This record gives sequence, C-alpha cells and structure tokens, in this order.
Amino acid sequence: MRPFLATAALTAALAVGPAVGAAALRTFMVEPEQSRALIDVGKSGAFSFAGHTHEVEAPLTSGVIHLDTDDPSHDDVRLEFNAAAMRVTGKGESASDVPKVTETMLSDMVLDASRYPAIVFESTGVTAKGSAAALDLSVTGRLTIHGKTQTVMAPVSVKVAGDRLTATGKFVIKQTDFGITPISVGGVVKVKNELNITFTVAARER
Repeated sequence: MRPFLATAALTAALAVGPAVGAAALRTFMVEPEQSRALIDVGKSGAFSFAGHTHEVEAPLTSGVIHLDTDDPSHDDVRLEFNAAAMRVTGKGESASDVPKVTETMLSDMVLDASRYPAIVFESTGVTAKGSAAALDLSVTGRLTIHGKTQTVMAPVSVKVAGDRLTATGKFVIKQTDFGITPISVGGVVKVKNELNITFTVAARER
C-alpha cells in the first residue's frame, strides 16, 4: 500500500503544481483610450534657443501584459502604437506650426509612416522588486520604429488594484539608432537626436 500511496501523492502533486503556477499568471489587456505615450522632441545647435520644442503623442492601439505575481521573470509585455496617427500636441509652440511639424514628422524625412505604420515593443526580460500590488520593474525588450529594431530598457512602476493595472515609466532613445536623421534647419537649429519618452499604460484583467 505504501508504494501505491506514494505514487498517488506524487501524481496529485504534479496535477496541482501546474494549476498553482497558472493561477499566479494574470493576463491584462491594454485599454488604449486610457493609455498614452508622450515624446519630448528637443532642439540643439547654435541657435536652438530660437526654435520650439515639440511634444508628440503616440496613440496606443493594442497590447497585452502577462503578470506573474510569484515570479516576475515570467512577465511579458507587447504593445503596438499607430505611427501614422501620431500627432503634435501643440504644447510650447504656435498653433500655426502644428500642421507643418506633423506633416514633416509623418513624412519620409522622419517616420515614413505610410511605409512603416506601426511601432511595436516586445519585452525580452523583466526583473522586479516590490509587492504584488506595487512593483518597480526593469523591462528590457525590442522596440521597432521606422522598420528598425533596437533593444531598449525602461524602469517601470506598476500598480495593481483589483482587475486594473497601471504602468508608468520613462526612457530615452536615439533617432539615428532607428535609421532616422534628425531634422536640421539651416544647419543652426536642429532636432536633438535623443528623444525622451514617457508613458502611462492602463490595462484590465481578462
């Protein structure tokens, strides 16, 4: 009987084990209307003081977040943004400049949005500290812009309340890493190569 009981106990443990692990993995679907990413486009050059900085909003179209409260290394994120729908908010510049700046940004001189309409981020690794309700994550992943993919890392703060998740963070990228040449005006005022990106991602558990 003892061998039989041992076998039965082992079988039960194997059956329960995956269920416990699966219960820890939560799936959150991104809510685009509650999420936003802002890009701060600065100026450089001898007469950079004379130019406007630009604030650009990148609409989030879809995304999924898997959160493992027991083992954050199992976490993963996939986000997709609509490059063709990116817009200049007009903050810090005249309203008459907004259409021209937007047109240039979407043209083949910068994003070439008609050819590369999507911006995609896919995580490749997550490390974390904190509780299940409030986590400080370090998220590494592949970011694809303008048809080019580069590895980026962002510190991300995550809060979970019931079935709602909110993630916020900030990171920096270089346009030239994605095959984009910063726009220059007369060689004395040009867009900075570095872009500061801040984001808020809201999601609901599926």
